[in-house]
Amino acid sequence: MEEKKLPVMLSIRGEQYFDDVDPDATELMTEGTMTMNDRGIRLSYEESELTGMEGTTTTFIVEGKRVTLLRTGAVNSQMIFEEGEQHTSLYETPFGELTVDIQTSKLLHNLTERGGLMEIKYSIAVEHTVTGRNCFKIRVRPRK
Repeated sequence: MEEKKLPVMLSIRGEQYFDDVDPDATELMTEGTMTMNDRGIRLSYEESELTGMEGTTTTFIVEGKRVTLLRTGAVNSQMIFEEGEQHTSLYETPFGELTVDIQTSKLLHNLTERGGLMEIKYSIAVEHTVTGRNCFKIRVRPRK
């Protein structure tokens, strides 16, 4: 299969849960691209002032049961999500690098060239201290 690049609208909802507190939710609607090939699907979009990561490109790489979140530009990081697995990665900040452990409890997606939904639930530990539980819900629709 050759590579297909499709313009898409992304609706991204992020939720962060802390002990005994209502989830802190952010929602973003943005234009992006969905690239499909033999290896999997890539969803890319430009971060904005709204997310506090202006000048950063975010890419979700979906390969089977593994999703890699890649940020490049003003912020550089890589997070690997795989249900039932823990992955450690480096998170680069303007103040230095942090070690981040990602424990994925749920990863589902039904993405096709017509769009779809991806959901990732995970807990995050910074420097080996759990800082919270998070959930990404990403809805993908073709852009006309």
